[in-house]
Amino acid sequence: MIGFFAALSAALAVAAGAFGAHGAAGPQQAEWLQTGGVYQMIHAVAALVVMARARGAAVTLLVGAAIFSVTLYLMAIGAPRWLGAITPIGGTLLILGWLWAAWVYFRTGQAD
Repeated sequence: MIGFFAALSAALAVAAGAFGAHGAAGPQQAEWLQTGGVYQMIHAVAALVVMARARGAAVTLLVGAAIFSVTLYLMAIGAPRWLGAITPIGGTLLILGWLWAAWVYFRTGQAD
């Protein structure tokens, strides 16, 4: 299922980027869509890469990217700006996901 959600996440990232480039209401909204799309795409691909050895890290990356990006997407389409206070929770999960992956690769001798 990680592969399914990673692919779905990547598709959403492309859609957000396209909407930001062609349909955003203004420059701030376009920036939120672009930032969310970039982070979501990077972490969708990262989840696909690490899922074979670090499934928990892959899930953490996907959940973090979803929280980070979706809060930005929602603000870009008019949701309240207080959602921006939730965005760092996603960023924290992204950092934890990367640290988890690093720990798994180090522990299993796959760090080279």
